[in-house]
Amino acid sequence: MLKVKLIRSPIRSTPKQRRILAALGLRHMLQEKELRDDASARGMIAHVRHMLKVVE
Repeated sequence: MLKVKLIRSPIRSTPKQRRILAALGLRHMLQEKELRDDASARGMIAHVRHMLKVVE
């Protein structure tokens, strides 16, 4: 399981990055989610890694 936390605001991000955050289930600052550790989650995290804090 991966624990991800949104640490930067998505206000100035691109629409694609906002859609990726929504797909990850992150909508608000400092919100945390636990995700399965699979290739699709890792790929989405890689696109917005500058906005997230990830703990394995």
